[in-house]
Amino acid sequence: MTEEIWLLDDDRGVRFVLAEALRDAGHGVREFGDVAAARAALKTARPAVLLTDVRMPGEDGLALLAELQTQAIGPVIVMSAYTDVATTAAAYRAGAVDYLAKPFDLDHAVASVQRALASAAAPMVAPVSIAASSHALLGESAPMREVFRLIGRVAASDLNVLITGETGTGKELVARALHDESTRRDKPFVALNTAAIPSELLESELFGHEAGAFTGATRRVSGRFEQAEGGTLFLDEIGDMPLILQTRLLRVLAGGEFYRVGGRELIRCNVRIVAATHQDLAARVAAGLFRADLMHRLDVVRIELPSLRTRRSDIALLAQHFLAVTAQELKLPPKRFSKSALKLVAQRDYPGNVRELENLCRRLAVIAPGSEILPADLGGASTPARGGEWTDALREWAVQALADGEADIHARAREALDQTLLQAALEGSEGHRQNAAQALGVGRNTLTRKLGASRTRRS
Repeated sequence: MTEEIWLLDDDRGVRFVLAEALRDAGHGVREFGDVAAARAALKTARPAVLLTDVRMPGEDGLALLAELQTQAIGPVIVMSAYTDVATTAAAYRAGAVDYLAKPFDLDHAVASVQRALASAAAPMVAPVSIAASSHALLGESAPMREVFRLIGRVAASDLNVLITGETGTGKELVARALHDESTRRDKPFVALNTAAIPSELLESELFGHEAGAFTGATRRVSGRFEQAEGGTLFLDEIGDMPLILQTRLLRVLAGGEFYRVGGRELIRCNVRIVAATHQDLAARVAAGLFRADLMHRLDVVRIELPSLRTRRSDIALLAQHFLAVTAQELKLPPKRFSKSALKLVAQRDYPGNVRELENLCRRLAVIAPGSEILPADLGGASTPARGGEWTDALREWAVQALADGEADIHARAREALDQTLLQAALEGSEGHRQNAAQALGVGRNTLTRKLGASRTRRS
């Protein structure tokens, strides 16, 4: 008889499809719709693997997970549609061996169960007693779910982490989340942007200095390593660190000790390093600008943050969050986006990523005149031309064309209007002519005829 996989979820549909997939893979499955039923079954039996949802009516899955750890029952795989940092980290802290973000791929879920079965003989990690915290990191897209999953898995460890990603993607927020969800959360989190400190001062900033170490050093000053003792030191833009300081940093990481500038006292430190860069460190190593041994010391675990253009589905969520937070911080009347304005915000390009989007929302919270933000309030490229603007431009063109004695003005203007509308509709419908015609309010034959006439004139 095969060992049973227990499946706990209040959603009957999820239970059905997942149970069928597990049975097709040769596993016995037992289903439960609430925590009480699963707890009752535990009095007489134990699962080989338990898959549990997080949020259910009554008691949630995390509470049961914590209880199972005290009874050495497991392994447990958590499933949830709520893939925020706090929930994911709480699941791993409580001893979950994996976290499946809904909707998940069934093959991936079955593979996760099989991995759990293979490692069932290993003892489960005792949960770390840390209360969940809220984070500024937001997102529901697949790339951000993976980021949350990585944070949850590595936060409780003391491994050094390298965070990569474009400027403005939120690397310091990830560093803070790693600290807040770790056992070091009650100790300092110290951040230093290595690119913002002149190279001649950076050594003192990191390691401190003794009185008289250099001109102007009138007293002993502790550096960032001492300030972060027992906690986390976040080194932003690590790729810009001068080579001579890279050597000193490497010695600290290797030996856990250093001297202040001008000092003779050897200082031991217990600090977790989280570094970040928007540069390609491997390329800088190849160019002789970064030490390979230091890169390997820092790059124990890598978390790569996606750009905003690769997670456009998160833009509306982020924009509404930033708008609400700004109103609360600045004690302003709350505002909301109109449906059309929010759509335009989501379509806009953000070279500065999340930081640029946040700045836009903060500006709108202050300067937008009404309680509802309209497309006209957005300005710039995000706002399409309003009716009065494009007709004014048309009038100016017509006046100039008539003054110049140009012929066939009406036909040329009408052709340009038709082609502009057709092109916009086809782009909006991804080339589907029927949908483009419906959007414009014309028949498909009319659209096809106009496109054909346009090609004939161009040829």
